[in-house]
Amino acid sequence: MFSPIQVKLSIIQPFTEGFWQIMSLLNASTLKSLPQAIERPAYDRGSIRAGIAHIGVGAFHRAHLAVYLNQCLSQPDQAGWGLLGINLLEHDRPLAEALQAQDGLYTVTALSPEGEAHTQVVGTMVEYLYAPDHPAKVLERLADPSIRIVSLTITEGGYLIDHKGRFQLEDATVQHDLASPEAPQGVFGYLIGALALRRERGITPFTIMSCDNLRHNGSQARRACLAFAEARDPELAGWIGEHVAFPNAMVDRITPATTPEVKARLNELTGVEDQVPVLCEDFVQWVLEDRFGDGRPAFERAGVQLVSDVTPYEEAKIRLLNGAHQMLSYPAFMAGLRQVDVAVRDPLFHDYLRDFLDQDAGVWLHSLPGMELDSYKALLLRRFGNHAIGDQLARLCLDGGSKIPGFLMPTLESCLANGRDARRLAYLLACYDVYLKRGTDDAGEAFELREPNAMDLLEPIIQSESPLTLLQTPVLVGPRAAKDTRFVAQYLALHEVIRASGARHALQQLDRIVEAVDPSHEPAR
Repeated sequence: MFSPIQVKLSIIQPFTEGFWQIMSLLNASTLKSLPQAIERPAYDRGSIRAGIAHIGVGAFHRAHLAVYLNQCLSQPDQAGWGLLGINLLEHDRPLAEALQAQDGLYTVTALSPEGEAHTQVVGTMVEYLYAPDHPAKVLERLADPSIRIVSLTITEGGYLIDHKGRFQLEDATVQHDLASPEAPQGVFGYLIGALALRRERGITPFTIMSCDNLRHNGSQARRACLAFAEARDPELAGWIGEHVAFPNAMVDRITPATTPEVKARLNELTGVEDQVPVLCEDFVQWVLEDRFGDGRPAFERAGVQLVSDVTPYEEAKIRLLNGAHQMLSYPAFMAGLRQVDVAVRDPLFHDYLRDFLDQDAGVWLHSLPGMELDSYKALLLRRFGNHAIGDQLARLCLDGGSKIPGFLMPTLESCLANGRDARRLAYLLACYDVYLKRGTDDAGEAFELREPNAMDLLEPIIQSESPLTLLQTPVLVGPRAAKDTRFVAQYLALHEVIRASGARHALQQLDRIVEAVDPSHEPAR
């Protein structure tokens, strides 16, 4: 096992109805008067200075990097590593207003599978800027020498790298930012604009630290930044390539969306009136390459694993955890289930996931430092089964067109290249095709298709009457799927059963359906 942090929990019993006559408002002036069960920052926020600017302040960031920094800042020699939070998108405006009203404070409640809860107020965000209202101020703040790291959570699709590894210069926001560098709208406009100012002023460049959930996230950030910079100023691109560090990282913490129902539940539990509380599991992990150009916090004191190469860890996490999440998403959702833990406790889906981990994804992982794969796989299923956090299958279904290529394509390619049976992956893709085209689950309940980053890719699939169009989209599934006759036959047979009888029935009959297609083929290994 490779030393994940297992947060030590204290049990906070749910408050009895009516106990809290008036909830405690959350802001800097009320911090000391919050309920005693709530853990408060162990440092004077007035002495903290922002040394990291984070772009993309969402729930995951606030439950991950910000929590690690909260621990770092409790040590006096770390006072220069507070956070400047930055959001870029119009839909972030309500979050921006809430964070500003609460002086950057918010609660994080970690729940164990046994229902034990630990709530803390995170105070690391000592500054906040909403970029659409203050583009020039954001650029100047990023150019300030005190900002030594810029971290990112901009989603997998936010890096604008296509299946050929090409940065999408034609993107409308990219084109706007190249034409109007003084008032950017997108992340690369801000990053490259600030680096240009620092170069002009002789200021050491900041490190760009991706905390997004994709392979070689630092390398992807570097590729995108250099492509944008090359289009703006080739000399600037050369300077960035020589002087800016882009460490890779593996990040992990299941953090469900904070729906209005979750918000009400958390505030009732804690007795704190928090407009933007965060709910997460009690497990958290961060493996980070120790490559920084202008210093870094003492992350290792907070439990971050500093390594020279993050590749083995990210391969394990993405192939196993993210791959299993994706394998569960559409089949269980189409079968009428809505919570991840309920699906994982269903024997049919539990065994399907276990077989995927053992027979499809796990077989390609080797030489993982300090990691015992069987224990890790068992831990994943335990985490997925955490009823206390109530993670939603709809969250896993979100943006499949961007996630399937990174989370499942490498495993599918490995299986097909080595002649290995891939029936479970054929089943998942058949479920996804039906999900995209039908718009209702197997019981006829309608749902909204949410594909914010890949609709251009998926539109031809959705409009096509042929199920083969999905397999003929190598950007999504790789180049081998449509050419492997056994895989195509499995996919088509499963697709027909899913359409006629539903995802659950197809999974129950998975082996029979596959063997009927190719009775001479050996059972799946």
